Amino acid sequence: MKTRLGRQETLFLAYVQMRKLRVVRTGELAGALQLSPDQERELFRRMARGHLIARVRPGLYLVPPQLPLGGAWTPGEALALNTLMEDRKGRYQICGPNAFNRYGFDEQIPNRIYAYNNRISGERTIGAVELTLIKVGDERLGDTEVDTMADGETAVYASRVRTLVDAVYDWSRFNSLPRGYGWIRGELAAKRVSAVELVKSTLKYGDVGTIRRMAVLLERESVAEALLRKLERALTPPSSQIPWIPRSPKRGAVNRRWGVVENDRELGSV
Repeated sequence: MKTRLGRQETLFLAYVQMRKLRVVRTGELAGALQLSPDQERELFRRMARGHLIARVRPGLYLVPPQLPLGGAWTPGEALALNTLMEDRKGRYQICGPNAFNRYGFDEQIPNRIYAYNNRISGERTIGAVELTLIKVGDERLGDTEVDTMADGETAVYASRVRTLVDAVYDWSRFNSLPRGYGWIRGELAAKRVSAVELVKSTLKYGDVGTIRRMAVLLERESVAEALLRKLERALTPPSSQIPWIPRSPKRGAVNRRWGVVENDRELGSV
């Protein structure tokens, strides 16, 4: 962390704060600060290393509205993610562990942001914000809610219903089964979600495995047969079986309607 500002850093911060800039790019300040291109690039690198600004990608930086006490600054999570996605002209929705915590399914607070998006795959770090970006097709984005954060930035989250479907769909990535089954049961019992909503979201955003597992759960919850038939029409007759609990031994009674081995019985009902 840089504790003392040199002349160039002082001029840089004074310039961007006077103009109320939040995002700057290399090439924009060379003339205003009377720097050569090499001097400007080195200034950006030096300030990013000193935690005075945050690099979004090469050549694009977030800057603070004012220098905080102590001299170090990092953008908020929503600002970092919004800036990255706006730069790539992409869409996103925060999902997985962050959404599980937001809706009260899991008390653990993630130390990184997980986001489905239609532009970038992989890990990114912007300031102190760590991102896990999961690239998906446009058709898998949707069913969202917008939340306003403490700093005034808005963040797009998967909705409550969509988050439950994702817990079944993306169980391997999020380690969310069998816990997700309990979350779904609890939400149905509390009437915070409905079976109709779950079926609609499952059909739109799930895959075959998601439909089969969700169907078994809803069948156990004695939902209306008409809803189960909607799920059934989206499937071909199963030629093989998948386990109800994915990482447990594939032993137990076979639900032949859905092609699911109900391998939770020996462990107690899930």
